[in-house]
Amino acid sequence: MSRFLAVALAALLQLCTSQSLTTDPGVYGPELEIAHLYYDEWPTGIAVSSTGRMFSNYPPGLDAANLNDGKNGKYTVAELVSNTTERPYPSAEWNNPPGGSINYTTNPPSGANYPNYLIGVQSVVVDPADRLWILDTGRALLPDSSALVPSSPGGPKLIGVDLHDNKIFKTILFPPTVAYADSYLNDIRFDLRSSLTSSGKGIGYITDSSTEGRNGLIVVDLGSGESWRYLDTNPTVRPEGQFLAFLWGTSLYSLPSPNASLAHINFGSDGIALGADGEDLYWGAVGSRYMYSIPTSALRAHGGPTDEIMAQSAVRNRGQKGVSDGFETDSNGRIYVGNFEQNAVNFYDPKNGTVETFVRDPRLNWIDTMSVATDGYLYFTNNQLAFSAAYWPGTDRRKKPYTLFRAKLPEGGTKVTQSS
Repeated sequence: MSRFLAVALAALLQLCTSQSLTTDPGVYGPELEIAHLYYDEWPTGIAVSSTGRMFSNYPPGLDAANLNDGKNGKYTVAELVSNTTERPYPSAEWNNPPGGSINYTTNPPSGANYPNYLIGVQSVVVDPADRLWILDTGRALLPDSSALVPSSPGGPKLIGVDLHDNKIFKTILFPPTVAYADSYLNDIRFDLRSSLTSSGKGIGYITDSSTEGRNGLIVVDLGSGESWRYLDTNPTVRPEGQFLAFLWGTSLYSLPSPNASLAHINFGSDGIALGADGEDLYWGAVGSRYMYSIPTSALRAHGGPTDEIMAQSAVRNRGQKGVSDGFETDSNGRIYVGNFEQNAVNFYDPKNGTVETFVRDPRLNWIDTMSVATDGYLYFTNNQLAFSAAYWPGTDRRKKPYTLFRAKLPEGGTKVTQSS
């Protein structure tokens, strides 16, 4: 290369680098506000009442540091009482099962079987009647994170709490034919229309996200307490094979236990949302970019010889929506979903079948659970799960505090309320 050409190229390079080149701005959408900072235990869920009370849960099934050993006073559900502090809810006693969350008298160890204590809560949700429901997996990690113990009958349950007096008004235990010992009850949505069941108390829809393979959807009659399963191991509730996502430039390979070989993300059906009119249920696996739906009428029918076949034939693929954990719905019918790889929250619009970005920010990482509140905001936890020791390279890179964000919903969107 001649000296003249070299000088010319150098001058051109300097000119180009001195210009303002097109750059990803990294942010999009409404202002992202910090609603709470978690300095104590590691959270997943968030639920916001009509009066602004906020509740979170802290599952020992995903973080052994949350494990209650019967002595350390850990909690698996708490009310957020200031911008940075939490208080066990509905009481410290409910959060402290005798002997802790794990029963070591069985071989192998198993989840404690107390129906009147919280073992390992994965989700908290405020229903349209402004009541708090607590979804307990009945499972916890061993202290060294080497295994997630199986549940025992009495552990997996759904608990309803009246927020006026903080008293438990309903406890529904799931039988082992519905919540298997290796099930992981992940999230729940409610339809309280009295016309749905003979009990007149409404229906709950639950995802089983178990990494051990038998994923599915669970339906529960909130009045009678009867529950049943659908779509067991159907491809629509399972993670995709060799599913690989990226977050902040890092490939997300899973480490199922300490010193285990690399695996792909294997969480099944996880995020769940009920359409604003209650007629369709939406869900997706963490190990998938696709979202699916089914008419809720197909899930409420049960006991017939072809009900499962009819349910499978009614499933609809709604397309790709990003890599997501929790889902939520607003009064405009939009289904909000995480999009980890874009540091974003997206929404799916059933009216036209499109997916758009709602909010985007470089601070976002693992967007876990969402709650649409009556104040017109979407609340969601941002908990750095992908930076835990459960993911490659197997070191805990999380940094406290974990964050609860909120963003104003578009077009006057708010919490869905249902008539009877």
